Amino acid sequence: MTDQMLAPPRASEVSAPADVTGLLLSRYGGQVPRYTSYPTAAQFGPEVGADLHGEWLSQVSPHKPVSVYAHIPFCARLCWFCGCNTRVVNSKYSLAGYLAVLRAEAALVEQRLPAGVWANALHLGGGTPNLLSRDDLNALFDIVRHVFKLAPGAEVAAELDPASLTREWVRAAAFHGLSRASLGVQDLSPHVQAAVNRRESFEVVASSVAWLREVQVRSINLDLMYGLPCQTSADVVATLDQVLRLQPERIALFGYAHVPWMKAHQKLIDAKDLPGLSERFDQSAIAAEHLARAGYVAIGLDHFALPHDELAVATREGRLHRNFQGYTTDACKTLIGLGASSISSFAQGYAQNASTELDWRRRVADGVLPTARGRVVTEDDRFRGQIIERLMCDFAVDLEQACADHGRGLDRLAEEIGRLEAIIADGLAEFDGRRLAVTRRGRPFVRSVAAVFDRYLQPSVARHAPAV
Repeated sequence: MTDQMLAPPRASEVSAPADVTGLLLSRYGGQVPRYTSYPTAAQFGPEVGADLHGEWLSQVSPHKPVSVYAHIPFCARLCWFCGCNTRVVNSKYSLAGYLAVLRAEAALVEQRLPAGVWANALHLGGGTPNLLSRDDLNALFDIVRHVFKLAPGAEVAAELDPASLTREWVRAAAFHGLSRASLGVQDLSPHVQAAVNRRESFEVVASSVAWLREVQVRSINLDLMYGLPCQTSADVVATLDQVLRLQPERIALFGYAHVPWMKAHQKLIDAKDLPGLSERFDQSAIAAEHLARAGYVAIGLDHFALPHDELAVATREGRLHRNFQGYTTDACKTLIGLGASSISSFAQGYAQNASTELDWRRRVADGVLPTARGRVVTEDDRFRGQIIERLMCDFAVDLEQACADHGRGLDRLAEEIGRLEAIIADGLAEFDGRRLAVTRRGRPFVRSVAAVFDRYLQPSVARHAPAV
């Protein structure tokens, strides 16, 4: 693949004429998963509990590295758009108490893992990991290093809130090997920030980036959003113009998912202030074109990176992957999650910890893995997951090769290929009898193309965000 092939479609290519765009949005702009896993978390159930989770841990190979995820479900403020599992906390005791339980959970994991398991990636997510004090941060790394041997040069990444980040925290994290950081920015327009209860200035973001540069964090990502209440295309572009001055290696541009039936605090957002589907589409397309002009390479559906960044290199070389943290270069087959609501991924399936902190604490106190639900992955799931991941990462997949990889013929996809006919007729994809490729016009709708291969999706069930 070349950078030219990966360039995002221009706004004019995907949004004109208006009547055609409106028709495409009505057909393919419905609710579909983001496909950070397959099967998705919507298919998790009680079939996976502590016993099966423990069995999968015991079967982890000590000869292949794993990735580790630690969830810190605390924030200093409640952002109304947030879809994460987190809560506002004002007490440092809560953080220290949480880490004590995390240590106990890690001991339960250690009891089941073979000795000598290596980790080549550690991701601190939340919530807001930078709410941890320096002592808490030291304790967290002590917990991880007690269970896993961190490989030399292991990637250490953290999700950070600029409003509560300090230079001291950055230096403490750098001591432990922080190499990649993601800063939540969303939008810098004051009226948009007021509408989502997240106020911060460009200067705060710039200071955070400067501190990360001081300690030579090699890749900085800024999270931005479109589709927020009271937000316009002009707001999106104005925010981009400011953050591009900081030259982040990566920018993630997410569409706001308004799911108040899942996240009650989103009811604080007045739905009438939300941009319509056509406006969301325009915001996304204009932003992508703006980033392309600034020299950023489009990565999959919603990420952008400077050409030298590892994500862009992996995209050019066909090594891009997608997991619960989004687009990644991490090729590990095993992800071990720690903390409330965290998800572990194994060759055999997925295991998710109890989502509520109280339930997670109770299970750990009882001396059992705090597994609440999960999914056993079938061979058909792996087959479909491979197709979906390649579409999400490369906008193309060799269906004949995918079938051969799983010992089946292309005729097994006859039903799905039939459903692709309308998508192809609408100019969103091309199929030559073997290779399915999403066109430039179709890229904003890639989730809907991938959904053709999802045998669990129930379009009538309101579980997901709009496709664009």
